[in-house]
Amino acid sequence: MSRLPLLIAMLAACALALGACGGSDSKSSEAPATSTPASPAQAAGCQKVEAPKPKTNAKLPKPKAKLAAGKTYVAHVVTSCGEFDITLDAKRAPRTGGSFKYLADTGFFDGLTFHRIVAGFVIQGGDPQGNGMGGPGYSVVETPPKNLAYTKGVVAMAKTQSERPGTSGSQFFVVTAEDAQLPPDYALLGKVTKGMEVVDKISAVPTTSDDQPAEPVVMTSIKVAG
Repeated sequence: MSRLPLLIAMLAACALALGACGGSDSKSSEAPATSTPASPAQAAGCQKVEAPKPKTNAKLPKPKAKLAAGKTYVAHVVTSCGEFDITLDAKRAPRTGGSFKYLADTGFFDGLTFHRIVAGFVIQGGDPQGNGMGGPGYSVVETPPKNLAYTKGVVAMAKTQSERPGTSGSQFFVVTAEDAQLPPDYALLGKVTKGMEVVDKISAVPTTSDDQPAEPVVMTSIKVAG
């Protein structure tokens, strides 16, 4: 039997010695790096934030101001998932818009949450209690347009079934469905004109069985320019 050439024999010996020839590789003995799993909010592209403490219902005086029909009012909404703009419908909903601007100007919305998320339907926020039961301590009534369609991006005010059509306090919702198929009972506020992708991001946050987000989605601020 012929002998292996010297070089091949040396290589074979090194291989059998498990790396003794040519030095040890410290990385080979290290455990693979592990990453912290993304939270539900982070998985949807949002920041992970602490849940704000529920606030008691406000007792604000009922505003009398209305939006001027000839002006443009834009509500800039800053959230833990990004920013979006709502152009208020000053022509068809001057009283509802006036109340919303009044609340925004007082900082009422700052630190509140989107407490209800129904994917492919709506996202809803503006409740100081964070459970769908809170409000500003007053309500206004403004009959919605009879031909109002709650299509994607439309923003309207939430109310209970027992309240009159067009009643609003502080809770509002943004439609994420192509058409929510709702009756014209909910006071019109306006429409998202910038950042609808952020609204969709909020809509994608996982929820619990009662439609609350698994992790909080917080409104840092709402400022109305106009």
